[in-house]
Amino acid sequence: FIQSNLSTMSKRRNEDPPASASNKKLKLSAPGSLDHMTLPEELDGKVDFIKPGFKTADGRPWSVKIVSWNVNGIRAVSKSKKFHYVKYEDPDVLCLQETKCAEEDFPDECKLLGYHKYYNSAAKKGYSSTALFSKTKPLSVAYDIGIPEHDNEGRVITAEYTHYYVVNVYVPNSGRGLVRLSYRRQWNADFVRYCSTLNTLKPVIVAGDLNVAHTEIDLANPKSNVKNSGFTPEEREDFATWLGSGFTDSFRHFRPDKTGAYTFWTYMGNARGRNVGWRIDYFLVSDRLVKDVAASEIRELVRGSDHCPIMLLVAEPKKGGGEEDGGGEGEAEEVNGGGEISEGSQEGEAKVSELDEVAKPEDSVGNEVAEPKVVEGTGLEAKEETSEEADGKNGENGSEISASDVNIGGEGQKESYNSDSKASEPVIEL
Repeated sequence: FIQSNLSTMSKRRNEDPPASASNKKLKLSAPGSLDHMTLPEELDGKVDFIKPGFKTADGRPWSVKIVSWNVNGIRAVSKSKKFHYVKYEDPDVLCLQETKCAEEDFPDECKLLGYHKYYNSAAKKGYSSTALFSKTKPLSVAYDIGIPEHDNEGRVITAEYTHYYVVNVYVPNSGRGLVRLSYRRQWNADFVRYCSTLNTLKPVIVAGDLNVAHTEIDLANPKSNVKNSGFTPEEREDFATWLGSGFTDSFRHFRPDKTGAYTFWTYMGNARGRNVGWRIDYFLVSDRLVKDVAASEIRELVRGSDHCPIMLLVAEPKKGGGEEDGGGEGEAEEVNGGGEISEGSQEGEAKVSELDEVAKPEDSVGNEVAEPKVVEGTGLEAKEETSEEADGKNGENGSEISASDVNIGGEGQKESYNSDSKASEPVIEL
């Protein structure tokens, strides 16, 4: 997927559409599509979810909508009946973090029809985990970043499209008392290197909970949180280094000085009602992709989690502008050529990429790292783990970023569902 010298790739089946599936966008009207629900009163008439009128700086209309949401337990969101917001937003790509749920336990009503679905579950039950839903089948999908130390918590899913990669990530926090700060800094270095490697192939969109407030205007109480997870000088320095490596904070690109714009509020002390929050959820985009971004918005009115969703609108690139992509569709086809496996098989070999100029990534101490686990876009299954959600507000390692000097927790419910919904491909090209 990234390295030119990989001879094998770990592959699994994913939910594949029936052979007769049409190439038209599905209307979410079948059972399980949440059409029986109505837009919540707090959102009705306040947000144009379906057709927001944004254009790029040079006047091009957006064509792809990407939504990212730390749901802090997908089963808890399902029970609260708040997940149906996604139907009204109607994203082309949906990135979920902290689902705390394995694929087999994912709630039926949250497995939206019309999407190809990919899951990355933590080895520890009821912990971390991510999911990515896409109306267009990605050219390839990779799990984790190829470093064993980081690859057991289900934190990363990378989907490759024609014009860019979408990297869904749930960055680990430094924990209560900063007990994981050293590990967090190693993660930062290794993950930035991973994204930078992708960025040599084609532009990258990083979507997710990055667990850091970059500047003082990105949280309500900066002075009292300097020594707390998510706002330490070390974490902020690492984030600035990331931005300096060829990435742009898309929200700040459009609103460089806006205050009071947050994506996370602790459940305690009526923090959300008082808007005592943090902006720790981001869309970071390759610098050369900024010209194609029409909007980067925060959906602060959407409830259901201690985080709110964020939304990115991207336009089709200008014709003749593909030379900047660094990879291009031709190379993507090289990565995906061959390696098909029969339906129901669990593993198989893929052809070696011919991108010889791309070096194998190294970890934070300069050692070569193992390849990320990869599943190509056809007939493969995302890796599975069983998981349980702890009742109440647990959070990861019992702690999250603190807001107003209060540590954050997560919330989950013990409940499981089954689903065998199928997906169809739309005509839109990412």
